[in-house]
Amino acid sequence: MSDTQSKSEGPEFDVETTEAEDATLEEVATENSNAAEDSPEAESAEESPPAPAERISQLEAALADAHRNRLLALAEAENAGKRADKRISDNAKYATSNICKAILQVADNLERALLAAPEDKRVNSDLLKNLAVGVEMTGKELETVLENQGVKKFISLDQPFDANLHQAMQEVERTDVPTGTIVQVVQEGYMMADRLLRPAMVVIARGGPKREAVETEATDENASVDTST
Repeated sequence: MSDTQSKSEGPEFDVETTEAEDATLEEVATENSNAAEDSPEAESAEESPPAPAERISQLEAALADAHRNRLLALAEAENAGKRADKRISDNAKYATSNICKAILQVADNLERALLAAPEDKRVNSDLLKNLAVGVEMTGKELETVLENQGVKKFISLDQPFDANLHQAMQEVERTDVPTGTIVQVVQEGYMMADRLLRPAMVVIARGGPKREAVETEATDENASVDTST
């Protein structure tokens, strides 16, 4: 092979290598361009900002939510304040409930003491009479103290039995009164303001007519009387 041929072949090899490198660089540039177009930044850049009307609607909705949350928070704070005030009021109103229950036990014992000194025996004994008067005065003083604390006795005799107010100790056969009527009070019941302080211990009747029927008859009789007048 001559020198002329070897010289001519050399440049041809260099040209081909350069073209291959250019093709490779071009492919890399194309891939980078595609990757840049597919990236989130490119997508976000291409997204257009919301229209003014849409943005205003979003802001108005956010403002309405904030206003509603503020009203709810204010209402919850007000309710919490009311609950706290009620607890404070109840604590002040019923703070003496335990001591009042203890005083009721003393009042019960005084009533039992009076039962041991009936009227017929007091007449023949000045000592017993004076003692009974002292016990009665003490009982009235205790009753005044209890009333000042909002404690009052409620009527149970001849009333229908109420499990919220009464505690049944016994049932007796009575046909002359409606079933469930209280015919005897063993221990009086008391209320403290609007709360039950102590239930009444009672004896109730059974075997008589139903209370609903008796009340219906009484209502009919009253209606007939009103009509005649």
